Amino acid sequence: MTNQPYEGYDPYGQQPQGSQTPQGWPGQGYQQGHQGYDDPYAAQQYTQQWQGQTWETQTQAPVSAQVTAAEETAYLPPQGYEAPAPAPTPASAAEYGPPTVAGNKRLTDAQRARAEGRSPIIEPGMQPAALTALLGLLLAGAAAVGTYALLVPLIVLQAVTAAGWFRLNGMWPARQGIALGFAGALAADAALLASGRSPSAILGTLGVWVLLALVLQLRSHADPDERMYGLMATVAASALAIVAGGYLAAEADAVTVGAIAVAVAVLARALPLPTPASVVVALLAAAGGGVAAGSMTGLGTSGALLGAGAAACALIGHRVAAYDYPSRFVHFTAGVALPLSAAAPAVYVLGRALV
Repeated sequence: MTNQPYEGYDPYGQQPQGSQTPQGWPGQGYQQGHQGYDDPYAAQQYTQQWQGQTWETQTQAPVSAQVTAAEETAYLPPQGYEAPAPAPTPASAAEYGPPTVAGNKRLTDAQRARAEGRSPIIEPGMQPAALTALLGLLLAGAAAVGTYALLVPLIVLQAVTAAGWFRLNGMWPARQGIALGFAGALAADAALLASGRSPSAILGTLGVWVLLALVLQLRSHADPDERMYGLMATVAASALAIVAGGYLAAEADAVTVGAIAVAVAVLARALPLPTPASVVVALLAAAGGGVAAGSMTGLGTSGALLGAGAAACALIGHRVAAYDYPSRFVHFTAGVALPLSAAAPAVYVLGRALV
């Protein structure tokens, strides 16, 4: 015989239909003269039906009511809810409080600066500019010596570029992405040497590395947003490191003039001047440095145009490295390498046109 509840039986403690047994637990009725139980096996069956119940609805509120009461009295807001901060007071506690399990976001220094009306830009300063100038002078001197001598400072520049870009984007440690970007730079250098310094080697390597980065990110088990951030950072780091190989594809005289102009421009940009005046002074100094270097290499006054063009690209890279409240490590990686890496295409194009 299967265990089925009695007909008309209410599992929440109400009296069965047509029964004279008083309300309450079945055990209570059984103790009061065995009322309602003619068969002891039926009594056992009846009590088994009650063993499955874990609470009594007559004395406790339903679960939904308990959850609602808990939500109303909870200190934290529900998941995904962010209390809007008053517009005139961006520094209110609702925005700047610590992160919680309810999903409140922690503001970065740059976001807080923008909310308070301050600039999220911090210039790298004189020390990174001095390192950039030193690396630029090494590129200029090595280019005058020969192609293989140029490889030494170029490889250093490409490695620092790949590492600095990931750190600039807040991704650290990112050994796999840095290694992939640096490997792309080395592959581009090898392709340049094998092809007689043809610029098509740079474009071919760049295309292959973009596809490789896409495949690797598709195999990742991270969240979709993290995979997208990782893909964009890897592609950008690889592209910058590979494009820096333009120094190897450019004419030696153009590399000398362009690297010296970038060194002079970055040093002038680090002077304590207002930003517009600093940019103008940097471009003029780069043009003057290009003329001086051009007189030694045979470019003459054409070196002014090459130097100004290279310096303009270098200042863009310098500006990027100063964005979003970077750390000191960012200043000594991206702040050092990005000006020279960004100037490489201008050195190649203007060098081909002027030499």
